[in-house]
Amino acid sequence: MKSIENNIVNNSVNDKKIVIPKNINNNSIIKTSTLVISINDFHASQPGQLNIKKNEYLIVTDWNCEEGWVYGHRKDNETEMGLFPKVFIKIYNENEELVKITPEYRVKFRKKIKTLKALREMKMIHKKNKISINRNNLFSDSFSEIMKLTPYDMKKSLIINYLGESGVDNGGLLRDFFYQLSKEIGNPNYALLQYSTSNSYELEINPKSNMANPLDLQYFRFIGRIMGLAIFNEQYLSLSFTLLFYKKLLGKKPEFYDLKDVDPEMYKNLNWLKENKGAENLYLTFEIEEDDCFGNHRKVSLKPNGANIDVTDYNKFEYIDLVVKHKLNNTGDENQFAELKKGFYEVIPLEIRKILNEFDLKYLLSGINEIDIDDWEHNTNYEGYSKNDNTIFYFWKFVKEISDYERTQLLLFATGNSQVPVTGFKDLQGNGKIQPFNIKKAGTENDLPISHTCFNRIDLPPYTSYYQLKQKLLLAITEGMSGFEKS
Repeated sequence: MKSIENNIVNNSVNDKKIVIPKNINNNSIIKTSTLVISINDFHASQPGQLNIKKNEYLIVTDWNCEEGWVYGHRKDNETEMGLFPKVFIKIYNENEELVKITPEYRVKFRKKIKTLKALREMKMIHKKNKISINRNNLFSDSFSEIMKLTPYDMKKSLIINYLGESGVDNGGLLRDFFYQLSKEIGNPNYALLQYSTSNSYELEINPKSNMANPLDLQYFRFIGRIMGLAIFNEQYLSLSFTLLFYKKLLGKKPEFYDLKDVDPEMYKNLNWLKENKGAENLYLTFEIEEDDCFGNHRKVSLKPNGANIDVTDYNKFEYIDLVVKHKLNNTGDENQFAELKKGFYEVIPLEIRKILNEFDLKYLLSGINEIDIDDWEHNTNYEGYSKNDNTIFYFWKFVKEISDYERTQLLLFATGNSQVPVTGFKDLQGNGKIQPFNIKKAGTENDLPISHTCFNRIDLPPYTSYYQLKQKLLLAITEGMSGFEKS
């Protein structure tokens, strides 16, 4: 038996029609779900049809139910199902953005977060929980302090004290804490997390974490608590996980398209197999070859006597379904994920599963790292300046001309975090509430700008030339962090 990767790449397929005997019930053939996106609106005209809108994400569960039609349901509502035209959809391409952040999505997201915050279990206890941490031992000190907390303690207002530093936490230090700690959690030296693929910046659990770290299970429970505390305290983490990770955290069942986060090559090849005829020519059986997380090569039967059962166009959907289930349910990180999940739900109520989907959870935890300059400028307040002053004109000229990296550093300098709410700068958080970005006139043109992260504010001297403002701001965001008021 050869692997599907080799067979699909190296074998040509004759496009021959497969005739299913009339005494076979089509519904008995196991089919696997496929994520698609609609390319046009469709209005149902008959019972059993499903209204769909352009750019809506749907799950097709049956491609062969009726000539020219497919059967499926809405991605986020399995109860809304029906027939819709095959020509009105296309299979989701992994290179496309899965969820477009449209104005409509922002409205729905804001409503969901409001519902989440209204839960009794999400109400903060009016007591403070101050933890002291040495910045030079950020990970270990945070682990010790956070793991001491009871579920009751984690509902208190979290106050951060950095040993040896004079800053008072009015929100800025807390934001800095979550930002810096999340970078430590992702530090490859701890071997807790890894990139999902070689060309991805999305993270997943490292199934070999116990080889590098004997405390890995305790650390994963700690990570789960940090994720929960970030949500509870309305903070962002500078980490982004795969959608499959967020889906599993919400207790949702993995589906075919989630395979791309685990094995992109297998996902591509199974998609090919699903859409093309001639499976018999690939010489596949219901047995696959794979390497486990320790690099050991092995053969796995997908069903009893699988090595002796050939894959045909008739049974290929069953084969695809079994491969997907095996790949998604045997990732080698089950123990680590169970501990992380335990820590998360020590802070966040289970009701979150009924409110958010995996995309919402991703944005709630990590925000977005793409900066919309027009949105930023539109949602900025001024003290001592007007938006027509030369210095303000120079500032926005600077923001528009610098690189994406420098723009992110500027946002980090001003707010203590490089992430932006998915709903935009109008919902920028600071000091425990919505705090718009603010530019205050302060100092002389010989001074560097100073940031106050708890207020999302930059004290910007009245520079008289663009060159002067550019030099001072670049110095402030690269070397002038000592002027960073983490109040």
